[in-house]
Amino acid sequence: MSEPDAERYQPLADEEYMCDRQLAYFKHKLIAWRNEILRVSGVTLQELKEEDTRLADSSDWASAEVQRHYHLRTRDRERKLLVKIQEALERIDDGSYGFCEETGEPIGLERLDARPIATMCIEAQERHERREKEYRDA
Repeated sequence: MSEPDAERYQPLADEEYMCDRQLAYFKHKLIAWRNEILRVSGVTLQELKEEDTRLADSSDWASAEVQRHYHLRTRDRERKLLVKIQEALERIDDGSYGFCEETGEPIGLERLDARPIATMCIEAQERHERREKEYRDA
């Protein structure tokens, strides 16, 4: 599927699940997401490099430090997201994309469209989150 076709196409429930068109759609979506993250992070890095750290006023310096810390935390989240996007692209290539890593059942087109890096169906994700909460609360 060409790029313009992948942009216009919307996966349909009556198609074979994870058919070639659906896989091409999600691959295009993941690559576009990755490219946007890389573009924005490149701009942020350039801004951080150009930032003048020789601020005379201590409150200006503190504000700049808070902003810098925020940007670095955002970059760390983006780095982790890029890893998840790469893993999703690898699942497309190996044929496991779209299937729950816990149950093997389809994750679902709506869930994948909203969160293309999802690795679990909604029921398995809810169980996982309940276990995490119980572990934290214990």
